Amino acid sequence: MAINLDRNLLEELGLGGLPEEEKGGLLNHIYETLEMRVGMRLADQMTNEQLEEFEKYFEAKDDAGAFKWLETNFPDYKDIVQDEFNKLKEEVKLSAPQILQASNQPSVPSNDSVEPPLQS
Repeated sequence: MAINLDRNLLEELGLGGLPEEEKGGLLNHIYETLEMRVGMRLADQMTNEQLEEFEKYFEAKDDAGAFKWLETNFPDYKDIVQDEFNKLKEEVKLSAPQILQASNQPSVPSNDSVEPPLQS
């Protein structure tokens, strides 16, 4: 099953009503969270040597090499990705009402402004 992080996903999660300007940011946040969680699960299973080897692909920004390395060393990594994606979708779906409510709140001016000096 392919993972699609797009507007359809937001609809599925009950977030289709978000303002357009917030949808891209939320999709990016979901992607980064998924990437972090998958990376942590895989790192927990790697030896120090494997971590160093994999890190070289990451530092070189060699995505193709990294995926090939994962397929060779962790043939079940796609299952881990799917598992983490499903968990994340469920979390976001449960939070959808709060996310929508927060997005519909008018901007509240910050109380961090400096008070003008008292006039004498």
